[in-house]
Amino acid sequence: MKHDNIERNLGILLVFTMLAISVGGMVEIIPLFFIKETVEKVDGVRPYTPLEQRGRDIYIREGCYLCHSQMIRPFRDEALRYGHYSLAAESKYDHPFQWGSKRTGPDLARVGGKYSNDWHTQHLTAPRSLVPQSVMPNYPWLAKNELKYDDIQDRMKALRRTGVPYSNSQAEYQRNVEEFGADVAKTLHIPDAEKNLVAQAQLGNYDTDPSNITEMDALVAYLQVLGTMVDFKKYDDDYFVKFR
Repeated sequence: MKHDNIERNLGILLVFTMLAISVGGMVEIIPLFFIKETVEKVDGVRPYTPLEQRGRDIYIREGCYLCHSQMIRPFRDEALRYGHYSLAAESKYDHPFQWGSKRTGPDLARVGGKYSNDWHTQHLTAPRSLVPQSVMPNYPWLAKNELKYDDIQDRMKALRRTGVPYSNSQAEYQRNVEEFGADVAKTLHIPDAEKNLVAQAQLGNYDTDPSNITEMDALVAYLQVLGTMVDFKKYDDDYFVKFR
């Protein structure tokens, strides 16, 4: 009878509903404040370099995430097609993450190193020249647009405020040397961001045109790093070894 009265009284029902939601929320959220590490540390995972970060910005700007996910689920068919399932640590420096919920095109979590720079440049310029059945739009302007990177330091400072360990002082730089090694730490130092971006673009020649630095350079640099930071042989378990 009391239960019936609660269901018939909208005000009382609302109060009890909010109480139930509040208690449930506190049970789920409060323990997280007492856990020092909620994401397991994985060797090799690092923040993006300035060039890779600009490429990621372009990836988001062009809406690539609407058709491509970056999250391999722990199922047999996923492992057979894409490789080891995604680890939470792989996305720890992504703001926002690119897990996605739709696959008009394939998952890109392990696309790094799978194809050459030439292939990516051609595929982004004219997808059907390589994959006739593709429904992906052409992106020819990426190879024509010079990359804007005069604000890269501001972008990195903004990400630093979200917890991405880019360094802006000598003490922070030394912290990154200890955490990631000297070679990686150099690429994460904000005062040298423009210099590091240019150096990586010229060395990598991602758009196959060394005469200038384009948006294609940045986007291909980003695609080529996806899935390459972790040595997944260390994380293989019996389930996935059987299906390789």
